Amino acid sequence: MARVNLTNASSSGSGNRFSSVFNSKYPMNYNPDYMTLFEFEKYEGHESVRIWMYDHWQWSVYASGIYVGLVFGGQWLMRNREPFKLRRLLTIWNIFLAVFSAIAFLRSIPELLVSILGPNGSLHKSVCFLENHNPATSLWGLLFALSKIVEFGDTVFIVLRKQPLIFLHWYHHVTVCMFCWFAHGSHDPTSRWFADMNLFVHSLMYTYYALRSLQIKLPQTLALSITCLQITQMLVGIVISFHSYSVIVSGEECHRPLSNIYASLGMYATYFLLFANFFYKAYMTKSKKRKTA
Repeated sequence: MARVNLTNASSSGSGNRFSSVFNSKYPMNYNPDYMTLFEFEKYEGHESVRIWMYDHWQWSVYASGIYVGLVFGGQWLMRNREPFKLRRLLTIWNIFLAVFSAIAFLRSIPELLVSILGPNGSLHKSVCFLENHNPATSLWGLLFALSKIVEFGDTVFIVLRKQPLIFLHWYHHVTVCMFCWFAHGSHDPTSRWFADMNLFVHSLMYTYYALRSLQIKLPQTLALSITCLQITQMLVGIVISFHSYSVIVSGEECHRPLSNIYASLGMYATYFLLFANFFYKAYMTKSKKRKTA
């Protein structure tokens, strides 16, 4: 097992503080027996990026602020213009995000499974401790966090095509960008839970969007099932956040910053309410109208 000295990657105080804790307790496993690493996944430089993200968490706020400004500014600029079609570009966009999500999920899920089912593994350890952490998960976790900025492009298509922009859409993009940035930077053990759930759902969701953009007719039950998966994802996030909070307040060890717990609990609770409301309006209300017609 090779160790990487994360404290050498940054000279700033907060970054060193987190890095020294995780380097001493959970040295990076460069030879995991549960998966084979590609050479590019062994590159140590992405750990320096992680520490930089922790020390410069405010950049995610700046990016989110610019995003909101461009979204509503773009809608204003498009108010008297004809909508763009962009169907071919939209198809390519959705395929790209679907493929990325699938690959990132497949490269990240082994660590989560081992932390739960492996020797001395448990659900509790997978939430509170960063055992079995490997550079592949670290790299794809970094790319996942950065992809939340890339996914702002979803809204660009909505604005340029003059489609309805609901609060859930842009609120979700803003909050998940900021949370994923800080969670990855602070080496939050639950990042593997949250990232893997999101990547799995997004691999299906963007595949669905790609097929729709190709004008392939799909059953409504498919869209309903994806929304149900999203709601389930929010419920799991709430349970994980409550568990880690209860462990910490009871005086037991759990390596999650309280700020992350509060943020994840608030984020997933609002997501659950918003997605449940969307589900009701999109599927339940329409179903009632069809029955009474």
